[in-house]
Amino acid sequence: MAMNYYVMTLFPELIMDTMSHSITKRALEKGLINLEAINIRDYAQNKNRHVDDYIYGGGSGMLIQAEPVWLCYKDLMKRIGKGNTRVLYMSPQGRTFDQSMANALSHNDNIVFLCGHYEGIDERALELINPIHVSIGDFVLTGGELPAIMMMDAITRQISGVLGSDDSAEDESFYNGLLEYPQYTRPPVYEGLEVPQVLLSGNHKLINEWRLDKSIERTKERRPDLYKKYKDKRKKKKKKK
Repeated sequence: MAMNYYVMTLFPELIMDTMSHSITKRALEKGLINLEAINIRDYAQNKNRHVDDYIYGGGSGMLIQAEPVWLCYKDLMKRIGKGNTRVLYMSPQGRTFDQSMANALSHNDNIVFLCGHYEGIDERALELINPIHVSIGDFVLTGGELPAIMMMDAITRQISGVLGSDDSAEDESFYNGLLEYPQYTRPPVYEGLEVPQVLLSGNHKLINEWRLDKSIERTKERRPDLYKKYKDKRKKKKKKK
């Protein structure tokens, strides 16, 4: 069964254009994922199709009104049903998106992304919808579209049949809690730098051992926070044995 993405946004063309390339494009063509970008502006109840207004209590910028967002959401839910569906709001106040979340979300049938803009969305719409707040980091962007695109890309890579090999996703950074090992291609020598001999040996046991060692080494050096988690996880496994 295909993964269905629905993106509630003021900029549907940004979503559709960006997702129409590379791996996500091939996944769309194979029918492994479906994508629909819904324009919140279509649900504005005024002749000029305004969806934003000034903020009560003062403050800079404009806020997306509750009504068009709520109407858009209700109409979407009528069409797809609530079934195995996750609704995510792109917000710096949410849990930080990571590989484990990408893996978990890849098992849903439908994922709805709610993208704010300007200064965000009227809190009443969020109370009515009750989405899961998700962040991609501690910084501010113009809107939620880029985070939604990044998340869809990461989730799509976890879906069976999307990558060229079923092992591809498992070999990448973060899948097992470690950064990815160094990789090389032809020629075997470039600017005096040689490909490690073990990779040319054809001995897959030694190659796998080398790759694990390099992943651990690189993680310890570049991401000590991840390395600590990896060590703690290994200790727990040993205790269980």
